[in-house]
Amino acid sequence: MAGIRGLFADTAPLANAPFRRRWRANVITVIGAQLTVVAVPAQIYAITGDSGYVGLTGLFGLVPLVVFGLWGGALADHFDRRLLLQVTTVGLIVTSGLFWLQAALDLRNVWVMLGLFALQQAFFGVNQPTRSAVLPRLLPVEQLPAANSLNMTVMMAGAIAGPMVGGALIPVVGYSWLYLIDTLTLFATLSAVWRLPGLPVENRVGSPGLRSVVDGFAYRRGHPILLTSFVAAHVAMIFGMPRALAPEVAHVAFGGPIEGGTEFAWLMAAIPIGSVLGGVFSGWLPRVTRQGRAVVLCILVWGAAIAGLGAAVALAGRWQLPMLVAAVSFLVVGGAADMASAAFRQSMLQAAADDAVRGRLQGVFIVVVAGGPRIADVLHGYAAGLVGTAWAIGGGGLLVIVLTLAVAAAVPAFWRYRPA
Repeated sequence: MAGIRGLFADTAPLANAPFRRRWRANVITVIGAQLTVVAVPAQIYAITGDSGYVGLTGLFGLVPLVVFGLWGGALADHFDRRLLLQVTTVGLIVTSGLFWLQAALDLRNVWVMLGLFALQQAFFGVNQPTRSAVLPRLLPVEQLPAANSLNMTVMMAGAIAGPMVGGALIPVVGYSWLYLIDTLTLFATLSAVWRLPGLPVENRVGSPGLRSVVDGFAYRRGHPILLTSFVAAHVAMIFGMPRALAPEVAHVAFGGPIEGGTEFAWLMAAIPIGSVLGGVFSGWLPRVTRQGRAVVLCILVWGAAIAGLGAAVALAGRWQLPMLVAAVSFLVVGGAADMASAAFRQSMLQAAADDAVRGRLQGVFIVVVAGGPRIADVLHGYAAGLVGTAWAIGGGGLLVIVLTLAVAAAVPAFWRYRPA
């Protein structure tokens, strides 16, 4: 019985009251947040009938997320993190409330919506690195992988359930109710952060300006373990994230309708499903001591899964349905490996860095997570035009394997890394 229990997620961090309150609040708020993620582009398309305006949500979301993610990390290294979480959570509540108001008043102004979306992402950009920088102050180092896994599992579960629930509710209740649900659920998070203890930064230096952001990048360069963690993340995300090719793969390789359909839905949902399964069966994470080795192996599994996806696409012309099942299976495995890799990398950033720079490093991490897949979209789209989708996907997976092995060989200390 104990052996079976060891397969499932380690819930030891939930014994810590501040972490438990935050995690339970996330379970509530993540669905509301995903409802807004669905509602914003859907409402913009309903107003304009133009996918070009929907595409602008990417620009209006990415720029403030990058700018305020970096600056928010600097703020998190200079001000009491509890206060920052309170202010940014109130900001998220206000922006969600304004989304509800514009929908309830039927303003039908796409620029108001894009402006609100940018403002919301700015608050999120400051909030996210602060949330991550708080964890090492609440939990012992050995519990960080389990805590990050619990957080990521909730986020990925929301990424699956939110679009399904939101898509079903929009025709029934309209956009305003989705925004209102998001607004109300955020009060659970506000209650949790309000009850946190004071979290002033230890050994604070300087001021939260541009110089402070630059110092965060310089700190990363001076610490090979942290720098290698970022390089490995870039390799996995840029060369092994072919999501831009999913519509073409679903339609051309697997015979789905050009406007989407079941094939496309399965391909898009497979990685989040794998991440949730990886989180549910993550009981082994806290028992891993060589975290650098674990990151390398997880990224190799990710690369192999993407290479397998490329092979499935190449063979789809002969065995369409079996290869669709294979493609989804490869992506599920990849999603589980990616979840474990991300949990270990996040734990490294939290444990190996000084408290005075944790916020800035988490800000850089957000930029990597937000920007890496968008670079991947461009590269995979260009590569598919040159060599075809199967080779673009499979070749990207093989590149992940080769480059990850090269990174591990170039920095042996990363392969041997154990948290202190």
